[in-house]
Amino acid sequence: MKLYMKQKVFSFRDKFTIKDEYGNDRYYAQGELFSWGHKLHICNAYNQEIAFVKQKILTWLPKFEVYLDGRLVTEVKKDFTFFKPKYTLTGLSWVVSGDYWAHNYTISDNGYPIVTISKAWFSWGDSYAIDIRDGVDERLAIAVVLAIDCVLEAAQRSSN
Repeated sequence: MKLYMKQKVFSFRDKFTIKDEYGNDRYYAQGELFSWGHKLHICNAYNQEIAFVKQKILTWLPKFEVYLDGRLVTEVKKDFTFFKPKYTLTGLSWVVSGDYWAHNYTISDNGYPIVTISKAWFSWGDSYAIDIRDGVDERLAIAVVLAIDCVLEAAQRSSN
């Protein structure tokens, strides 16, 4: 399944529209304007929440929890490294590798690529192509990709 995510440029809070390869709206993601820590609600085309991403506050490095159906599924956390960023997804056998800052990376499960993310250059706002292998939970894949994006944003904010 190929999906395309477009971040809205002029917005006070994070807003993403995720479309399928035919241009149909599949998911919407929207952050909370006033909250303690970063929170992101992911809804389907019928405006039903299918996933929730929440920042764990008061941590040394950025950590985000991913919930599906109100149940904590994984925690995406940035590991301490000197040169190349590394992320851990607790509770899953998924491994993230690639160039995070350029938004070109792959999520693998037991050595097999299951999700590939690539950033579209020369577009208005941030645009990404997300290729999800058949049989992978689409909701979880989208939520993890958005959580990684939140970790990157939090790390960038803390370094400025």
